[in-house]
Amino acid sequence: MNKFLYFFLLFSTFSFSQNIRFEGVIQDATKAPLEMANIMAMNQGTKTMDAYAITNDKGKFVLNLKPNSTYSIKLSYLGMQNKEITVTTETQNITQNITMETGGIELEGVEIVREMPVSIKGDTIVYNADSFKTGTERKLEDILKKLPGVEVNEDGEVEVEGKKVTKLMVEGKDFFDGDTKLGVKNIPADAIDKVQVLRNYNENSILKGVENNQDNVAMNIKLKAGKKNFWFGDVTAGGGFGPDGKFDRYNVNPKLFYYNPKYSINVITNTNNIGELPLTIQDYFKFTGGFKNMMAKGGSTFNVSSNDLGISLLRNNRAKEIDTDFGAANFSYNPSKSWTLSGFGILSSSVTDLETKSTTNFLNDNSEAVASTENRQEIAHQKNKLGLFKLSSSYKPNVNFQFDYDILTKISKQDEDNSLLRETIDESSNSTTENILTAKKQDPITVNQNLSFYYTASEKNVFALEMQHLYQDENPFYNANLESDPFVSQATSPPTNILGYDYSQNRTDLNQNRFVKTNKLDTKLDYYYMLTPKSNINVTLGNTFSVQNFDSSMYQILDNGTVNDLDNTQNTNDVNYRFNDAFLGLHYKMLTGKFTLTPGVSLHAYALNNEQLATNYKQNFTRVLPDFTAIYQIKKAESLTYNFSFTNNFTDINRQAQGFVLNSYSSLSSGNRTLENAIQQSHSLRYFKYNMFNFENISAFVSYNRTVDGVKTRALFYNVNQISSPYNSEFADQSLMFFGNYGRSFLRYYKASVNANLNWSKYNNIQVDRTTFLDVAVTNESFNQTYGIKASTNYKNLPNIEIGYSYTINDYPTDTFFTDKPTIRLDYFFLKSFSFVSEYEYYHYYNNDKTVENKYDFLSASLIYQKTKDSKWEYKVSATNLLNTTSLNDDSFSQFSTRTSQYKVQPRYVIFSLKYNL
Repeated sequence: MNKFLYFFLLFSTFSFSQNIRFEGVIQDATKAPLEMANIMAMNQGTKTMDAYAITNDKGKFVLNLKPNSTYSIKLSYLGMQNKEITVTTETQNITQNITMETGGIELEGVEIVREMPVSIKGDTIVYNADSFKTGTERKLEDILKKLPGVEVNEDGEVEVEGKKVTKLMVEGKDFFDGDTKLGVKNIPADAIDKVQVLRNYNENSILKGVENNQDNVAMNIKLKAGKKNFWFGDVTAGGGFGPDGKFDRYNVNPKLFYYNPKYSINVITNTNNIGELPLTIQDYFKFTGGFKNMMAKGGSTFNVSSNDLGISLLRNNRAKEIDTDFGAANFSYNPSKSWTLSGFGILSSSVTDLETKSTTNFLNDNSEAVASTENRQEIAHQKNKLGLFKLSSSYKPNVNFQFDYDILTKISKQDEDNSLLRETIDESSNSTTENILTAKKQDPITVNQNLSFYYTASEKNVFALEMQHLYQDENPFYNANLESDPFVSQATSPPTNILGYDYSQNRTDLNQNRFVKTNKLDTKLDYYYMLTPKSNINVTLGNTFSVQNFDSSMYQILDNGTVNDLDNTQNTNDVNYRFNDAFLGLHYKMLTGKFTLTPGVSLHAYALNNEQLATNYKQNFTRVLPDFTAIYQIKKAESLTYNFSFTNNFTDINRQAQGFVLNSYSSLSSGNRTLENAIQQSHSLRYFKYNMFNFENISAFVSYNRTVDGVKTRALFYNVNQISSPYNSEFADQSLMFFGNYGRSFLRYYKASVNANLNWSKYNNIQVDRTTFLDVAVTNESFNQTYGIKASTNYKNLPNIEIGYSYTINDYPTDTFFTDKPTIRLDYFFLKSFSFVSEYEYYHYYNNDKTVENKYDFLSASLIYQKTKDSKWEYKVSATNLLNTTSLNDDSFSQFSTRTSQYKVQPRYVIFSLKYNL
């Protein structure tokens, strides 16, 4: 690794030494500097662009040119006449100031902007894709990773200037709204002309001037002229070998796209057994469909939780085997200039085998010692069928009125069968072993609807009415078949069987059905009054109303196959829960100098009613909740933002139901109908700087949260089996998070970044002493740190290399885990037809005293042949996990335990594939 780093630095230094520095200031006729003027150098000998720049706030530019060459220097700036001068270099640096004249932009000026690799127009950054391509790019993701200021993580999420891109469009049309992964992983690189980054984005132009949109970023992909009004895309089919030498691996992946001004169609399909997951279960559950939290500034949160039974949400690299069938279609249609219809449908089916070894240490009531340990070896078989469907309508007859409607439906059918061998070790080092079988089934349905009206009555009066309805129907079923008798209380003599099941059987077979239904309606009316062009008053009238039903029942299957109904009151639930929050909010937004200040306050009237056990428990109260936002616009592309808020957090019906819920074979919980809301105080500070002069990108974010009356868990442990119930804690929980990133591009060919991510948490809970059975206050802290560095090249005719290193420290109460992860990626386009790409990752995972340690690495490579860039056929041989690594590690922390796990991963696959480009 050190040799690679030395080579990279040596080569970079050599490249720098060959350049002549041409610098100066671009100014107007009054000698005032022009910030963000475009300047580029065209080599008159080679007819290529050798350098480009965008001036900083002082009008300064720097171009690195070749010696003994003649250049045509072209300049453009919005509102100025385009200018062109000739510069001849020798062996000395050149300093020259350039004056531009006032005037309109001619057609030729537009062409200059188009040739610029990067240009800025207002809040929009435009990247010319061809300026960053080297020949090995196949998807949008490959291009985005090379753009200055843009990052793509392993989940396909895109960040620009440290902010997450929340909307991806192609030719201004939504591309699977609410998720960027499908776009960055599938849109062909050769179809992309421009990448537009839309900062301070608000898809509703009526509200753009009255709301703070500084954290909203969208991305629009402009297609090459030859890709419009024609079908484009590709069809890939491949087969290959696994480690056993059998030719039984396959991957079929057609992708088709069509765009014209009136409508667009995108179709993506994939079927494979090599572990490629276009959409993971994680992606499914976090897929928003573009729905936003419209009540964010209201001061209350009522989050509907999921009863997903903890079905493993692992990525594809943490599975032993995955077979996937996937299909998705996205469309947009304009019946008229004022009306747009759009939507998508996604269907996914996967069969997954998981094999895991794990050790869980349960903490004693002093939080510093291990009270008991659970070692598990488990094999899980999953079947997942997922569906996502969205339909949207937007009607905007004029600039003063807009009417939107959206409906998003999620359906799924999930089954998981799990067989595990469990060894439990108590605090006296006594060990027992048993075999456990579990089954999980669920097919939930979720329907989200949004209805919005926006109206500008006059230049001083703006109205916005927004309504969102959530319908969620869940029916999880859980079965645990054990050799032991769990949940037996030793606090009584003789011991008490808490659930009342028959423990004279050879095995204990427990089952539970749950039925949870939710209807939630959010309504918000905003009125904005423009006091001055730089200030406005926002009055908000809002309401959240939720009705939930929770029914559950438990039973035991006896050895002879008969059913033992465990239908006493403590094992069943029949709960109706109503929540209502009516509020009035007032915010004042003011621009003064470089500051934007938005103080606000909201008055809430809450009404809660919990009906169970033939009685009603009601809560009625009011709260005043302040919030404040301050933005300091230091420069055009440098800002500091502070946010403060008080929030009332309410739990939903899942923690209100007092009957026992079987969470797992070792975890039983009951609710608490008298729970009150938690109050969270939040502070956050974000710094951002983006310097187009040297493509320097600095972003930092720090947040502090303090929660009082938090809904916490009281836990009683019988060895490793846990019985818990929620309560409101009188002790405050705290968390502190910091993220920082510094990135920069050099001389068009080099890009480097360094980042740090720190998370500290402090939790307070009640744990029942295992001996005295008295409540003991427990405080646990965790501190997680990740540091990373990355550098890459972007040459046109030379091999390109990307090197990176990350170091992770997870500090838990009883142990600390470390991960060293160096990475290297090589891509090379050679002989005008061949592309070679290889990636290597090395992991060193260990704890403090190295009693837990694992070293493993992953190597993949592919070789592609395409005769010319316009050739229809493409041939590829690729290999994954070339070193045939068998497993990887992970660790986690909860408020009562720490866990380290080892997952078996997919073996080496060698795939031969053929692709046809439309």
